[in-house]
Amino acid sequence: MNRQKDNMVDWDDAHEMTIRVRYCETDAMGLVHHGTYVNYFEMGRTELFRSKGGNYREFESRGLFFVVVSLECHYKAPARYDDVLTLRTQLLRMTPAKMEHQYTLFRDQQLLTTGKTVLACVDQEGQVQRLSDALLFGEAGPDGALGE
Repeated sequence: MNRQKDNMVDWDDAHEMTIRVRYCETDAMGLVHHGTYVNYFEMGRTELFRSKGGNYREFESRGLFFVVVSLECHYKAPARYDDVLTLRTQLLRMTPAKMEHQYTLFRDQQLLTTGKTVLACVDQEGQVQRLSDALLFGEAGPDGALGE
């Protein structure tokens, strides 16, 4: 991954989560609605952040927000109601201004969907904020210990 390791948490591990398709996520044909995949990607990002010690609620309580700058979604095969899916989320790249995530969604071993997002961090006034452990995780840092 292209990022500075001296001031950031180790993001090299991908996060995997299981999703069971709910009826409300399908269309009239019984397939997962195309817009639902964007929600799945957000779930993956949230759980990746949590797995590294982050907390979106606390992050937003400090007046910080992630905004989606770009989104790609490529459909390979459909998912259906009650399918059990595996979503793999990985941080591909982090710069001082943005985070780029990659997503792969599988049913068993079959690849269903791939995607990418680019996020920026902004404050309440919409000003872009420079990414760092202190910004992402607060003064306590990713492991909850107070910094030096």
